Amino acid sequence: MNNALYVGLSRQMTLKREMDVIANNIANSDTVGFKVENLMLREDVQQTSAKAGQQAGLNQKITFVHDAGVSREYTQGALKQTGGTFDLGLEGEGFFAVQTQDGTRYTRDGRFSMNAKGQLIDVAGNPVLNSSNSPIQIDPTKTQPSIAHDGSISQDGVIAGKIGMFKFADRAQLQKTGSGLFDTGGQTATADTTTKIQQGMIENSNVDAIQQMTRMISVSRAYEQVAGMMDQTGATSDESIQRLGKVAN
Repeated sequence: MNNALYVGLSRQMTLKREMDVIANNIANSDTVGFKVENLMLREDVQQTSAKAGQQAGLNQKITFVHDAGVSREYTQGALKQTGGTFDLGLEGEGFFAVQTQDGTRYTRDGRFSMNAKGQLIDVAGNPVLNSSNSPIQIDPTKTQPSIAHDGSISQDGVIAGKIGMFKFADRAQLQKTGSGLFDTGGQTATADTTTKIQQGMIENSNVDAIQQMTRMISVSRAYEQVAGMMDQTGATSDESIQRLGKVAN
């Protein structure tokens, strides 16, 4: 009886974790560049010794389920037109690079602006980097820059710089560091020449809110079903103990 309760408890823990992941997806359905996340599960098979009353030497396998981390779907989010000079949407698999206090980080959030020094910065004030991992300088005394699909920045008909775009061999290894930023996860970022920059646009989250709400309902029902099974198992165990007590008396 206890084994069934332990298996049920392991499933309840993963369902609770899955509910947290879904809730986070829904909360970020309007977050620029956010990528929908899914809970990964792994099986843990345990071998138990034979119980009294079973055939001698017969063993049982019990399978528990555990949280194996979170995966992300890096599918393209819809591009939303803003008209902002420094709002840049990525069309493709690439990332922008920004310089933070903790080192270079990568992002799909292209809501940029220009600081007092003429540097292109992200929403947190981190300098946006070019393909050589150097901050991008813009002359505030010249005309508003025009940014081409390849990241080239033009002012008064002259190329003033180029925004770096980067890609990774395995995006699944990227690690979230907060605020829409990613660490490489030990990989080497390489120049991306296929992703296009769309000036005056930003990339919406790729979260399908209706789909996530449907998942939330399914997880909630599954949790209730497991709870009901555990209650029934507990009641059966109590009844068996009571019967054994009567026989002993």
